[in-house]
Amino acid sequence: MRKHIMFDLDGTLTDPMIGITKAVRYALDHYGIKVMDLRDLIPFIGPPLTESFENYYGFSREQAIEAVEIYREYFAPTGIFENEIYPGIPEMLARLKAAGASLYVATSKPQVFAEQILDHFDIREPFTYVCGSELNGARVKKADVIRFILDKYRIKPEDAVMAGDRHHDIDGAVACGVMSLGVLFGYGSREELESADAGHIVATVEEMEDYLLGLLTDGAAM
Repeated sequence: MRKHIMFDLDGTLTDPMIGITKAVRYALDHYGIKVMDLRDLIPFIGPPLTESFENYYGFSREQAIEAVEIYREYFAPTGIFENEIYPGIPEMLARLKAAGASLYVATSKPQVFAEQILDHFDIREPFTYVCGSELNGARVKKADVIRFILDKYRIKPEDAVMAGDRHHDIDGAVACGVMSLGVLFGYGSREELESADAGHIVATVEEMEDYLLGLLTDGAAM
């Protein structure tokens, strides 16, 4: 029975599109790069920010680290709250916990920001632990985040599942030997999740809840 359930944050529990893309645009503007349509920056949602600045705009590692600091000038006071919780998430979390699940957040976002977001939406209470990266960039890879939770709570990989919307979530789960659940209501496509070998894919919050409850009640597998 997989009673330990880990959730990605951005694109899985909340929709952070406005806050993240505005913060990225703020950082790019510092370098003279103008972006008019925020939708062009949606690929930044999910992956570690330093990697995205490197991959999408050709920044060096040093520039990317600096760009993340500039990004936070906007995100920390403002962008963090330009966010919406997906309908049905609070109710799902409550029902999963009532059914005996232990819930965790596993995000590449700095842990301090993740905790602020959960407090803002009043959904911190159901979670046993919120795990994210450090502000200095440590533990930014999803596999490192998942492994930290497994080690901290002495969880066997076969007793856990990781739910997320991007291939980084699936890759991290696979690397740790944890079952993966891909969600399509976030920012990853079915093709992306299937290419990463997601164990199961759901299209809605309701489907996610039903699947996870099934793992709790009858040990259903992929």
